[in-house]
Amino acid sequence: MTMSKSMRSTEPNIIHVAVAIVVNSAGKILIARRPKGVHLEGLWEFPGGKVKSGESAFEALQREMKEEVGLHIKSARRLINIIHEYPEKTVQLDTWLCKDWAGEATGAEGQKIYWCALNELADFEFPAADHPIITALKLPSSYQISPDPSRDYANFLSSLETCFEQGNRLFQLRTKSLAANEAQRLIEPIKQLCSKYNAKWLINGEPDDARRHCADGVHLNSKRLLTLSSRPLDSNFLVAASCHNAEELAHAERINVDFAVLSPVKKTRSHPEVKPIGLDNFEELIAGINMPIYALGGMSSHDLESVWKSGGQGIAMIRSGWPVSE
Repeated sequence: MTMSKSMRSTEPNIIHVAVAIVVNSAGKILIARRPKGVHLEGLWEFPGGKVKSGESAFEALQREMKEEVGLHIKSARRLINIIHEYPEKTVQLDTWLCKDWAGEATGAEGQKIYWCALNELADFEFPAADHPIITALKLPSSYQISPDPSRDYANFLSSLETCFEQGNRLFQLRTKSLAANEAQRLIEPIKQLCSKYNAKWLINGEPDDARRHCADGVHLNSKRLLTLSSRPLDSNFLVAASCHNAEELAHAERINVDFAVLSPVKKTRSHPEVKPIGLDNFEELIAGINMPIYALGGMSSHDLESVWKSGGQGIAMIRSGWPVSE
């Protein structure tokens, strides 16, 4: 049985830590350097500290941020929950995105601090447990999946541009109905649109498809996922996967994919016979899976807050996010 986040945080052998991703008005993120004489000394981290008995994670977050860096956290939302086993200890990083805060950041305990741009994070050495947090920070809250395109390319591209104009920045292309030469005719203008809007696109297919089409990454269906024993592309590509149960999620984590979608969370028109997972089970299934997970299946923008509270990265959408042409 998979333990929920609340159950895991009470396990005596797991150190429960509240972690703050503090973002300033310029979009920079506060990081701090671990001092000498402590576990993982010299590495950079996102500030935070242990949750005390009787405290909620958010209460611990507020206390630790006041003590460590002199900031008052007014509100925050969950970003990702990480369970990581070091040789010395096992930690649970209960990570919160904090944009509503007051004060001036200082290294109140003598630690070095730095406001870091998102694209600078790769220049700093972080503990292994923090790597999925960095991935989550780089991913948006919505993942737009295309319906299978018809041969009306102009309408398809117009709908995609509307998605980008509405703020979507992560897109998956499905081309099951198109022959290879037809797909190529569609892919070139898609790449131009992604460049125009600074969006990333993944192709649903084989890993070689991402290389051949110079995509930002590949999205593996669950069948392809389970045939792989290791990550199929290097870190220059995003690797995503479709999952429907705990076994597939565990396998996706084992081969080090960057993120996954879990479905169906709600009943869908395309597969009405499939029993939905539900948000409560969604939370249970992703607890302790150390990668960002999107909720797919019957999702809309109205579900985003609920998915965040469940520990999800955000929502993945096909029909509800795709503009309908007149």
